[in-house]
Amino acid sequence: MTTIAARPTTRLGYVDNLRILLTVLVLAHHCALTYGALPIWYWTEPSESLSGLALMVFVIANQLWFMGSFFLLSGLFVPGSADRKGPGAFARDRIVRLGVPLVAFWLVARPVLSLPGWPERRASGESFLHFWFSVGDPGPMWFVEVLLVLSVAYAAFRALRARSAARRGALVGPEVAADVAADAVPALVAQPLGFRAIAGFVAVLTVVTALWRLAVPMGTYWVGVGLPSPAYLPQYVLLFVAGLLAARRGWLTALTARQGRVALIVALVGVAPALGLSALATAPDAGILALLGQSLAENVVAIGAVVGLLVLFRERFSGQPAWARFAAQHSFAVYVIHPLVLVGVAVLLSPLVAPAGVKFLVLLALSVPLCWGVAYLLRRIPGVARVL
Repeated sequence: MTTIAARPTTRLGYVDNLRILLTVLVLAHHCALTYGALPIWYWTEPSESLSGLALMVFVIANQLWFMGSFFLLSGLFVPGSADRKGPGAFARDRIVRLGVPLVAFWLVARPVLSLPGWPERRASGESFLHFWFSVGDPGPMWFVEVLLVLSVAYAAFRALRARSAARRGALVGPEVAADVAADAVPALVAQPLGFRAIAGFVAVLTVVTALWRLAVPMGTYWVGVGLPSPAYLPQYVLLFVAGLLAARRGWLTALTARQGRVALIVALVGVAPALGLSALATAPDAGILALLGQSLAENVVAIGAVVGLLVLFRERFSGQPAWARFAAQHSFAVYVIHPLVLVGVAVLLSPLVAPAGVKFLVLLALSVPLCWGVAYLLRRIPGVARVL
């Protein structure tokens, strides 16, 4: 029998708890970039020791799935928000909520984080004003940039759909206009989500990703928008869309505990093959079959991790004590300000002589509480909580 599921317009404890974990994982990811063998962060002390190589593998494994998870979680609450506010007000709200932090990061945090490179550019004759407004890129705020584009695109879709429904209502007459308007926003009905449907989504994502990477190979960097991982853009977009559909169709409650266990096991087992196939696909003579294998392995890990963690947190970690509510309330602010905190702490730790793995743990242990503390103080400034 079909049942009506709870529309995720309010906070869901287990979703917020999962977002907290993912935010901590972002901090761990960038701490690993600081000391690992993949030096692509604002402040790095690269190491090719065993622990430095392990940190690099940790970063690559994270990339398979964790940012895609953010896009799915972001998509979950978009339909309900657009329903309440309407497409126009929703788009304006997203522009403020996401656009203001993006611009603030660009104007303030980005040049501050790039200050170590100022002496060299000054020696080449560059003015400080030009340096301030031209150096660097959005850094981790690329996520906010892409999410803003996707949110506005969804608002445009909803506006066009409502306009089309209104035109159909005018054609059929006032007696059915209410029914037509109701059709513009589908009812939320819980629908089963079987293994076959999940496998079908993985298959579609695999093909789209492989074809995309023929034009946008791994390692591509889009300078204009500062997107460091455009090769994963199909995963980001389709998981955002999956979040929209999950909100409408009640998939969060329809997923079973068995599906969650199987998905999590598949994701964990699939990490090693995904890393191996990724290495093969980056070879100069790699063809479309190698790209398909790489894409399949990566997306099995990504979808398995998303499904498995959602079910795990729904079943085991749905409660929100005071500390979890606090952490969830400030998690977006932590995401925005964490580069400044991590780099500042890493600079202070630079005299410390220790293995890369040890410095990684020290930096992470210090930065996690400090990020939430700074976020709390920042959000107490009048008006800041409106955008953070």
